[in-house]
Amino acid sequence: MPELPDIEVYADHLRRRVLGQPLQNVRVASAFLVRTFDPPLKAALGKKVTAIRRMGKRIVFDLEDDLHLVLHLMVAGRLRWKEVGAKVPGKLGLAAFDFPGGTLLLTEASPKKRASLHVVKGDAALAALDPGGLEPLGSSLEDFTAALLRESHTVKRALTDPHLLSGIGNAYSDEILWRAKLSPLKLTGKLTADELARLHDAVQVTLREWTARLAKDTGEEFPEKVTAFRDEMAVHGRYRKPCPACGSPVQRIAYADNEANYCAKCQTGGKLLADRSLSRLMHDDWPKTLDELEARRGAK
Repeated sequence: MPELPDIEVYADHLRRRVLGQPLQNVRVASAFLVRTFDPPLKAALGKKVTAIRRMGKRIVFDLEDDLHLVLHLMVAGRLRWKEVGAKVPGKLGLAAFDFPGGTLLLTEASPKKRASLHVVKGDAALAALDPGGLEPLGSSLEDFTAALLRESHTVKRALTDPHLLSGIGNAYSDEILWRAKLSPLKLTGKLTADELARLHDAVQVTLREWTARLAKDTGEEFPEKVTAFRDEMAVHGRYRKPCPACGSPVQRIAYADNEANYCAKCQTGGKLLADRSLSRLMHDDWPKTLDELEARRGAK
């Protein structure tokens, strides 16, 4: 799922191309995309784009007459900038947004079609779509701490809960926790003042660094390679590859539809976190430490 750095880069490139331009037409190819009916989508046609901003993991197009288009890409939604009147791709295409200088295509590489478009009028209707999490960039340590401790969760879940913090998902939470040297399964209520400060700093540095990196990588071209898995990441998507800090193999635990990637040596004192499915299956045979795991692998 595109997260805060990806959405910021998308928004920056869209501002360069459509700010001040009228939305001439919207060609919807999927009946599941538009989730509102009042005001109708046709009410946005001909209206100029007055601003483009990020709201959590959503992209908001502010239009004349206090209208807003709110686009949520979910896991597999992606944007493409093409020539004027470009055709909506037959298999993956969801919609095309036509502007005088080009066409913005929305695609989704998933049969579940979770991406959504809301058309709302007024600030109150727009606010109703905001989960309400704290914007992490530029937040004070006090506000960050208050948001994180509002509910009792593992720190991994708290970072990715849009009602607590805005814009952070599975990928960047792994990177943040690695930088902060914290276990993804540590409970927020047990974080020390030093750990909270480290975590707050890691959030700021990680999100800013990756936003700058992605912006540099795309340059003047519209971002076409938006992915949650990048070779430069420290731990996310790098299972069994060496941690860039200590060289130990990156570990992972799977849960629901997600997974957490971490370095046992840097983040958990060498302790392996129990993967629910595997540890339940293996019981006492589940290795407890990184050294035990590596010894078993070496004996094979």
